Order: sequence, then structure tokens, then C-alpha cells
Amino acid sequence: MIITDELNGKQIAYTDQTEFLVQVGRYVKGSYKTRYSFIGNLAQSVSYYNAINIGNGYKKRLYAPSTNNPILAKAAS
Repeated sequence: MIITDELNGKQIAYTDQTEFLVQVGRYVKGSYKTRYSFIGNLAQSVSYYNAINIGNGYKKRLYAPSTNNPILAKAAS
């Protein structure tokens, strides 16, 4: 079953088996590390993404590796 939702004005199509990762990194060339992982629940992953406060030099992203455009949201300070 394919589910469609809207995120930041873009339509996102996913299934109940799609993995959503909330990742945090440090500095421009630093790698991301997964903080939270959700299976098939976009709403909960977006709420956890929004709850992360990023300080000076940090960055965060909402990542879905199995979709066509895997980076759903991204922010840096």
C-alpha cells in the first residue's frame, strides 16, 4: 500500500515498510549519525526531526534511503 503525504510543499510517496532516519552531524565535512529510526511513520519522524535543536556547527537531516530523493529535509547552523 502506497501512502502519500506532503512535506514542505513536496509530495512524498512511501509504504509502511519505508525507513525514515533522523540524522545529526557536525561541521561542514562531518558525517551524519543516525539518532532515530522509524519504519513507515513519516509523521513521527518529522516531529522528532523538528524537536532537535541544532547549535553552532551542527546540522540535521531527515533521510529516507529507499525513496527517489532520499533527503526529505535538511538544516544547518
